[in-house]
Amino acid sequence: MFQASPKERMTDTAESVDLPLVYVSRKESFSASHRLHSKCLSDEENEELYGKCNNPNGHGHNYTVEVILKGPVDPVTGMVINLVQLKEHMKESIMDVLDHKNIDLDVLYFNDKVSTAENIAIFIWEQIDCRLETGLLYEVKLHETDKNTVCYRGDRS
Repeated sequence: MFQASPKERMTDTAESVDLPLVYVSRKESFSASHRLHSKCLSDEENEELYGKCNNPNGHGHNYTVEVILKGPVDPVTGMVINLVQLKEHMKESIMDVLDHKNIDLDVLYFNDKVSTAENIAIFIWEQIDCRLETGLLYEVKLHETDKNTVCYRGDRS
């Protein structure tokens, strides 16, 4: 017997029912090392700009990443997304790729990008967005330290 997917059910129902939009988030923590160093700058300019974060041997952080989704609540399942599914997407796209890695050396994306928190948040967005239903990803929030946080919502200038 054919059974409609949650997306198909919502599409059919959305025409006749005003579905509530809900924000759903999940956090994970990972440890990684990196060095703030731009290939576009001289060694002296890098040292002046990035200070101790330009240490040639790198330095590490215990990052916390929060993935926030925004979507309609499926009238049948009562969910925006099954959190087990979100957990698996985050494992594959964030944890397996970044946890206990040297971001500059182990992640190809950073061959030509400085591994700032801003660029790591953009990377995480790109990694997880392609695994989700279009438009579901709302924000990636990356806590590099207790005091430094970056938020990215997929915006471009």
